[in-house]
Amino acid sequence: MPAWKPVFLIHGDDHGRVAERRARLRAMAEAQSGSGGVEVFEGDAATPEAIAQALNAMTFAIGRRFLVVDGVERWKDKDVEQQLAPTLAAMPADTTVAFFAREDGRAKAPAALVAAVQAAGGSVAAETQLKGKELPRWAVGEARRLGLDLEASAARLLVELVGERQQRLLRELEKLALEHGPGAVLGVDEVQAVAAPSAEHQVWGFVDALVARRREPATRAYLELRAQGESVGRLIPLMARRIREIEIIAAQLEAGESPAQVKAAIRMPPWMADRRIREARATDLESLRAAVIVLADLETASRGLSELSDDTESLRAINAITA
Repeated sequence: MPAWKPVFLIHGDDHGRVAERRARLRAMAEAQSGSGGVEVFEGDAATPEAIAQALNAMTFAIGRRFLVVDGVERWKDKDVEQQLAPTLAAMPADTTVAFFAREDGRAKAPAALVAAVQAAGGSVAAETQLKGKELPRWAVGEARRLGLDLEASAARLLVELVGERQQRLLRELEKLALEHGPGAVLGVDEVQAVAAPSAEHQVWGFVDALVARRREPATRAYLELRAQGESVGRLIPLMARRIREIEIIAAQLEAGESPAQVKAAIRMPPWMADRRIREARATDLESLRAAVIVLADLETASRGLSELSDDTESLRAINAITA
């Protein structure tokens, strides 16, 4: 059994992590004392005065008694000092009280509660969200803890795809660990395959095939996306943006600029710039310019200015671009 301290305070603006720690502490408490040995205080029932009264009340529970208290970020320092701090200073034996504060803006765990918990020999733990720019480095460290070697570019992509919630990022890292196993080196392709939503991954695969002028894979991917309900109106801008990006890069390379100069001039992550440069080198500027015109015609046709269906016009455009 764990060695329980008399008081815990878990607070911070990482609400997901605070909730995880609350759930874990409650599960451990119920495993030791049963559900009858755990009392939960939340909402209007969670006040400094109510917790002090509960701690001073007699109980017939067998074993250790646990109190779980939510919402302490709403408490005032004066109330804690007057109504609760004296009770925490003389905690009943075999009793643990755990306070949880989901902080946001000016809603913070009161300083008086922090001081009272520490004075009672308790534990104070802060769960704070990292800033966005700090998350890739954090993800690399978490991956290392899971036995993975996550490349920096892949960590940046993971944050871009999943968002800035650390719990979601950790879940994706755990999925990668399960799929690839200890010691795996993970780059952008591995992260994209697991972390990207399946529909988005298929869209990118379609555009990749189109740019590479691989007619059969591009046609098959297009038909699969349409069968899943993807709209032509959404696919056209994605195709046009990618081809336009590569056309600009191809023009810069043809004008004699080095890859380093090209990367410095375009606004995208380095790993993505490297991929676009490879795509530009695998085709020619004339074909890219022709593809831009084809997609402009397709966009016009998709607005009701063609007697043919959107699918027919799109398949004709795919054939022209991949010819």
